[in-house]
Formats: sequence, structure tokens, C-alpha cells
Amino acid sequence: MKNIIVLVSGGGTNLQALIDSQQRGDIKGGRITCVISSKPDAFALERAKKAGIPTVVLSRKEYSDSKSYSEAILEELNRQKADLVVLAGFMTILDECVTKAYSYKIINVHPALIPSFCGEGFYGLKVHERALEYGVKISGATVHFVNEKADAGAIILQGAVDVLNDDTPETLQRRIMENVEWKLLPRAVSLFCEDRISIRDGKAFVEE
Repeated sequence: MKNIIVLVSGGGTNLQALIDSQQRGDIKGGRITCVISSKPDAFALERAKKAGIPTVVLSRKEYSDSKSYSEAILEELNRQKADLVVLAGFMTILDECVTKAYSYKIINVHPALIPSFCGEGFYGLKVHERALEYGVKISGATVHFVNEKADAGAIILQGAVDVLNDDTPETLQRRIMENVEWKLLPRAVSLFCEDRISIRDGKAFVEE
């Protein structure tokens, strides 16, 4: 049984999707053993406590730079014996000391179809604002491995929704979360824990 560590910063809707999937028995071969938050007041911590999942707060404000904060995260991941690290609304870019130590063991969900609308500065509603400005007809979300570059790791799963004529960034965000993010993230976690993701030439392949 693999140890899944979830990193959070905010409300924790994607964490809740993972918790719900775990409680339904949809996540095979692993369990969430700890939730680590970069903010002491993140509501995601309440979600974890309600589900009986241990929590740790490593406040970003208490560290002078990204490197020292990432080193603290790395130390905690090692202490928790992490097999898989899931970024669920974690708003801090991790230094390569973490991404190299956990190469192809960190996954993130991005609210767009990578390589569109991704990279540094593309997060939250900003992603959907740009998608609507561009006039795309479909958008969606991507679950990918995390490496040293923002949103540049190997793609595991993608899913799409139609963009409607009267969409706002908020309505598009909600549709993508409900129809793609909350479904694909737990599925990707289960695939990893079942050892059904292989890497070839830097690309991720799902074994059905």
C-alpha cells in the first residue's frame, strides 16, 4: 500500500475529490497518509481532519526563500515515507531539490489542456480568463508529473469540456473542476498506485 502525501494551500476541493474517491474504494493500492499545507488557515486542513487524515503545516511565510522552504518540504516528505506526492491547489513552486528527489513521483492537475495556457503565472482564474480571451471552443484539465519547469512534466491524463458562448472564467472553472479535475486526479492517483503508468522517452503511458 503506497503512502500518498497531498500538498495544499487553499480550500481543498481537489483534496476532497481524492478523499471521496478513497472512501468509495476507487483508489487502489494506496491511501492518503498525510496532508501538508503551506498555510495554517487553509480550509483543506479541515477537510483532512474531518476524514481522519493527519496534517502538517509548513508555513511558506516562515521561510526566507523557495530553496529553504523546499528543503523543509523534502525533509517532511521523507519523514512521511512518501511514495506519491499530489499537488492539490498547492500554490508554491517547488525547488528542484524536491522534484529530483521525487522524480516521476509528484503529480499535479492543471486547469487547461497543456501545452495551452500553462507555465509560470498561469493559475486559478487567470487560466480561464486567457482561454476565454483567446476564444477557444474546448478547454479542460491535465494531470501531469511535476519536474523542474512549471507545467512541463509528462502528461498522464487529459479531459475536455465545451466552452459555452456565455461562459465567464468562474463558470468555466467550475465546469472543468466538476467534470474533469475531480474525476481525473483520483484516477491518475490510482493508476500510479497500481503501477499502471510507465515512462518511455520522457512520456507517460497508461497501461489499461
